Order: sequence, then structure tokens, then C-alpha cells
Amino acid sequence: MFEHRTTHIVSSYYAPRGHKRMYELGMQLAQQYLSPTDKLIGVIGEAGSGKSALIRGMFPGLELTNDDNGVYVRPLPILDIGDETSFFSPHTYHLDIRFENGFTQMSVLADAIIDALHHGKRVIVEHFDLVYPLLGTNANLLIGVGEQVLVSRPNVFGPEPEELRQTVYTSLPYRLMAHTAEDLCEFCMGPDIVARCGHDDVRHGFCMYFQDTKPEIDLIKLEAQVNEMIQQDLPITYVDDHHVSIGGELHQCSGPRIHVGHTGQVKNFRLMNHFIYDRLKRRYLMVGCVGENSDKLLEQLDIRQQRPFGD
Repeated sequence: MFEHRTTHIVSSYYAPRGHKRMYELGMQLAQQYLSPTDKLIGVIGEAGSGKSALIRGMFPGLELTNDDNGVYVRPLPILDIGDETSFFSPHTYHLDIRFENGFTQMSVLADAIIDALHHGKRVIVEHFDLVYPLLGTNANLLIGVGEQVLVSRPNVFGPEPEELRQTVYTSLPYRLMAHTAEDLCEFCMGPDIVARCGHDDVRHGFCMYFQDTKPEIDLIKLEAQVNEMIQQDLPITYVDDHHVSIGGELHQCSGPRIHVGHTGQVKNFRLMNHFIYDRLKRRYLMVGCVGENSDKLLEQLDIRQQRPFGD
């Protein structure tokens, strides 16, 4: 166990869509990487990337000082750590540096984190890269959330928070475009077919699967319908935790915050023109990609799945 931890550099996971899948990933990461001796957990990622859902999965029951409904805990508990050193004081604290810096100086926030660590508390810090220069120490566990979730246990040689930040901030637009394109596909397929499908992930894209039986979908026509909606540049807005509005029409969605603002921001959407049969799990896969190399990515995925087992 000790050797595994000390030799671990960076692990990479697809950042899934929807709270449920993000909670499950958080639970998995906690089981695999979190140690009882980890006191400082740094989380890096843009707003809407799913950081809060991941944290809730890793630390069930933790009171986040910034929830998804815009309710913020006041006064910020970690600022009163000197008054909370009794047996009944919290063991774990959370704070969002980007938000709190609008009300409290960065140096005060840094001092509060250091004081909490000295008192043996655990601190989970969102936007850790912003406060890191003032702390004088890296996180015990560093997590970046973009198109992928990166998990690192830094040592004296890094990685530095800025390295993870550059990676996840650069990749996040692909995730937003892919999830938007996925919802547009659902929007065009109709509720009966959508009710049958599950969701999986590929790089710069998405995967929707149908167990055992292939659905009656004209994939070429579906791609054309989605691209027509993209050309219309329809607004996409958050409605609640289960719905978004696409061009003014309500659509059920498990990840309502993970979208671009308008359909026109989805670039180079392509849908594989045939279903791929997953022999291992006995399901039919519908695969779509976005971005400048979407055609090439689909071609590579198609070639890989044609290889026989054992190659």
C-alpha cells in the first residue's frame, strides 16, 4: 500500500455526466486514493465541471459551503476554527476559494487553512490553485476536473496545481460540447428510445448504449437533425437539477449544468453512421464526437473495435 501511494503520479478517469455517476466516481476515488492521514485536499476545475458532486461522492454528508442552489454557509466555519476546537467540532472543512475571495482576503483564507491543518482538521479546497502560492505546501491529494478527472498525489517534484489547471481548463469545453450534443441526440430521438438507453464516455465525445436489442434509428438522419439544431444556435439554459431548456423546450437531463450556452457552440459534431456491437457486454453503442478532429476520432474508434479479442 505504501509503495503504491508513493509511486502514484497521475490517474485519469472520464468525467461522467450526471450527479449519480459523478457521486459513484467520487466514492471510487475515495476508496482507491484517499488516506486517513490526508489533511489537505485540493480540487481544481471551472464552475459547472462537477467538482461539488465529486466532493459529495468522496465525502458523504460533508456540508459544502457553496451548494448547487447558490446557498452559501455564513459565517464561513473555517474562519472560526479557534472557537471550534472542542470534541464536537467538525473534523472536515470545505471552502470555495474563488467565491470566498470576494468577501475575504486571500491571505486570511490561507491562514485559516493553515490553522485548521495545525489543529488536525481536514480541509477540502475548491479552486486550490488560487490559494496555493500563499500556503507554502501542496495538497496531499490533488484532483482536477475537466473532460477527465485527474487524481494526483504530489511530491516535492510536483505536479504543481497549475499543471492540472491547464489540463482540465483546456479540456472542459470538449466535455460541455459533447454533453450538449448528447442531449440534442436525445431531444431528436424521442422519449421511448431515450428511456432504453444508458450512457458511457469516449474522448471528445459520448456513447449511448442499448442493451441486447438495436434500436430503429437512422443515424445519418439523426446526425443531420442535430446539426440543424446546432446551426439554429438555440439557447440552452438550466431549469432545475433534472431539466434544461433547449430553444425554450423542456428536456430531461441528468447533468443540467454541463452544457454550452447555445447549440451553435458545439463544433464539428459527427455521429458514427452505424452501431457498434459490444460483444463483452452484449449491447449496441451509438457513438458521437465533437471538435476539430471528430471524424478522425470516430474512424480510430471504429478501427479499434473491429480488432478481435486478444490482439
